[in-house]
Amino acid sequence: MPLSDHEQRLLEQMEQALLAEDPKFATAMRGADLRRRYRRRAVIAGLIFVVGIVMLMTGAVAQVIPLGVAGFVVMLGSSWYGVTSWRRVPQGDSAGEAAADIPDISPGSSRRQRRPKARKRPKNNGSFMERMEQRWRDRRERGFGQ
Repeated sequence: MPLSDHEQRLLEQMEQALLAEDPKFATAMRGADLRRRYRRRAVIAGLIFVVGIVMLMTGAVAQVIPLGVAGFVVMLGSSWYGVTSWRRVPQGDSAGEAAADIPDISPGSSRRQRRPKARKRPKNNGSFMERMEQRWRDRRERGFGQ
């Protein structure tokens, strides 16, 4: 249920008072940005993947098999970690929906309005040619220019 304008103003005033009184608590209550967190994890996994490649190639060139195997395991683990982190990144509008559970304590913040649902398209009645023939018949019955 959306808040009235009066309630929204009261909430914003309370948020501003909390921010002024205890900014550390207010920033902790604001919550972390999920996109930033998961993208950071994916970037770190990419860097660790590069380290794994270096370990693998060094083990292959120096003919140290345990180092090469360790490099491969590091590459495999970092790619798994990166992919699972990247899949969790909210996309587009879902970012607002994912963060809707986290209260936003920033001044002037308000919940995003949801878009109205799209109208359903009429069901397909027959093939393309049948619909065209029906339109042609309808036009002939009404008269071409009317």
